[in-house]
Amino acid sequence: LLEKRSREEEKVRGSERDAGGGSGGGLTDSQREVLEKCLHALRHAKNDSHTLAALLLITRLCPASQLDKPTLRRIFEAVGLNLPARLLVTAVRGSDDSGLPPHELLSLGTALLAALSTDPDMASHPQLLTTIPLLLGILANGPVLNQQKQAAQEQNRAGEMGQSQDSKVQSAESNPANVAKSAGESNASKQKGDDGSTSNGVSASKETSPSASLDEAMAADCYQVLTAVCALPKGPDQLLSRGAVPALCQAVEQNQTFSCEKGLALLGCLLSGKTKGKAWDKHPAELLALLVRLSKDFCQSTDQARLDMCSQLVQFLPPLGVAAESEELKGVVSRIWGVLRPMMQAKLTPRQIGPILVLSACLLDLYGWELVGPPKFCCLLVNRACVEVRMGLEEPPGNELSPELQHTLTGCYRIMEAAIEQACSAGLSQTAAPPQSPVSSLSLQQSRQVLGVLEEAFSALMYHLQQVDPSRYGDPFIFATFRSLCSWLAEETSCLKEEVTALLPFLIGYSRSHFQGESPEQGLSDWMADMSVSEERGAWTGKEPLRYLLPALCHLSAEEGPRKVLLTLDTPALLVDFLSQSWTSLKGKSGVVSARDPSMETACSALLNFTVTEPERVRKDPCFRTLEALLSDALPVLVHKPQLLVLAANYCTMGLMIGRLKSAPSGGSSPQLSGSSAVPWTLAPAPAQVKVSTSWEESWDEAVELWRLGLQALGGCVRAQPWITALVREEGWLKHTLTMLGQCSALPDQHTQRALEEALCAMAEQCPVCKQEIGDMMRNDKGALSCMRNLKKSVGVK
Repeated sequence: LLEKRSREEEKVRGSERDAGGGSGGGLTDSQREVLEKCLHALRHAKNDSHTLAALLLITRLCPASQLDKPTLRRIFEAVGLNLPARLLVTAVRGSDDSGLPPHELLSLGTALLAALSTDPDMASHPQLLTTIPLLLGILANGPVLNQQKQAAQEQNRAGEMGQSQDSKVQSAESNPANVAKSAGESNASKQKGDDGSTSNGVSASKETSPSASLDEAMAADCYQVLTAVCALPKGPDQLLSRGAVPALCQAVEQNQTFSCEKGLALLGCLLSGKTKGKAWDKHPAELLALLVRLSKDFCQSTDQARLDMCSQLVQFLPPLGVAAESEELKGVVSRIWGVLRPMMQAKLTPRQIGPILVLSACLLDLYGWELVGPPKFCCLLVNRACVEVRMGLEEPPGNELSPELQHTLTGCYRIMEAAIEQACSAGLSQTAAPPQSPVSSLSLQQSRQVLGVLEEAFSALMYHLQQVDPSRYGDPFIFATFRSLCSWLAEETSCLKEEVTALLPFLIGYSRSHFQGESPEQGLSDWMADMSVSEERGAWTGKEPLRYLLPALCHLSAEEGPRKVLLTLDTPALLVDFLSQSWTSLKGKSGVVSARDPSMETACSALLNFTVTEPERVRKDPCFRTLEALLSDALPVLVHKPQLLVLAANYCTMGLMIGRLKSAPSGGSSPQLSGSSAVPWTLAPAPAQVKVSTSWEESWDEAVELWRLGLQALGGCVRAQPWITALVREEGWLKHTLTMLGQCSALPDQHTQRALEEALCAMAEQCPVCKQEIGDMMRNDKGALSCMRNLKKSVGVK
């Protein structure tokens, strides 16, 4: 067979020399003639020897780069993928039946698979996918040249069990992972002898054992197949489920052929997008060991090599939450920061500084400012990020930003956001010590400098967004810019007020467009999965822009100028739609309304601002009637869900605030208000003092201001619609409250006392029965009621 192949090769080479062709695309006449003969032989082969002869000629004389898709398909149809898989299995098993050494079988099998995999349809074929563990075993462990003894032992064991060689091949084809595992175990078992020396294996050093070295052609063929599979829509998942990550990590660790060039690139693809989290969840130890190795290489490299490695390191950092408590990972991040500090201080071109800033942003995502370095360097990092943003965005309208620049700016946004988060967290509590970090240790002058450069950078963001046409709403970079600006607007309420107000039409229009599904979402969905500089990994829903804008709307709706603009943009209707959709989604989740959604509470806060400050708009705008119907539907459910009591407080207060603006109805009752006023806002009694009831204890700090505002609104509702007093009595609220006040000596604070007193005074003034009940309680019991002087006047008690 080999002699025949040699003669045919020489014949074709001679023909090519005569014709002066054979290079570039396409086949020579001699090559086509041999190819047709081989295809005929493949279709009529009587045994594997005939098939192998034809395939050897095809793979040696007709490179895959010269074969078009129709020809590849003819080969595939003539041979199928059963034979290549069988060749690999036979080589791994060490069978002598083929008449060819294992290396030839591997070479032929991998070359054929590589050629076939250039067609996506063939790359996705189930039979080709079953060979992946075999190819990974070759890349991880090297070619199987010295395992005949083990294979023979396996054959003997199989023979004792009555299993034939044919059945073993079939078993290997059905589950080739076992074969790859067997080969790997064999290599591993032979790496160390009794004396500790290595043999037949590959050490962890950069030198590989000659017996286990993998020739470049075979390695290239294996990587060609795996890369072709990875490029398929579900390819990364196919590779991940077949053990690609540990096998490729092992190949890199042992410095196998092409592992650093092609293996790392393939791992980088698997650690991007949707499979990143899955890979780290399944193989944290292997990936962390690989990251440790890469970080050491990074630290030991030359300056230019480090610049090139920054982008690579980004791919191999874990997602948020994975190995967060790992001291080893902390050590890696600390070492990388140690190298980045002098790099950041050097003179760099925009092309050079971009990867450094993106890597810095990813490191900030993992551990915040804790490991970054001294305050002076933190200021430098924020300053350089802000400068890059200004230089990138303050271009004349119409200038296209390159994908590379967009990626850099997205990283800069995260650095800016991290600076804002740290500055705000440091000032959250005056009683508790702020979290210690380099940023919280900034001097007053440094803080002013940081805030100044941040303000200039966010001004550039607003300038850029002012130029955005609705046709670009689906651009992921626009969303990244929008999101970063919202993080600043959520905290900064005084700077650049005129610019912010002027940008409101874009902010609301952009949010509404995505919320109503008017903008293309595929690019954003892919970006949410692929982005390396963010905590977001979920699917795009269209609500994301509005969720990010909501905290800013709370501030802006409280100020007259911005609020007037928001009203012209019909913002209340947008917020009501958001609440309605979110409530429908919340009800549909398993556990029947159990998960808290803070964005719903934030939307309520903005709507409350409109309700308090714009009574005429509330009376006339139909969206508020829609809101009342929603409150009526939701409140009976919410009050029985402990995790949702803060939302219930928001809904109740909002219902009462709307109800106070209504005139008395001609008859009947208001079901929306009935649902709101029936909520049991109570303080549980304790000996001589008031105590928050158990169900509200956990949420009380967040709900207490809403409770007081709700009581004030209840007084307004009673005065606007006196019939409500009957409902308050029927629900038992009045009796419970009077009993509690009569039994306690005092209320916890004056704010609570004034709120309760105002509501009780309104009931006494509008309802004779209520006045009588309150008066009787005040005459019979002293308690906290005796301190309410205005209430005494209302009921005529001295």
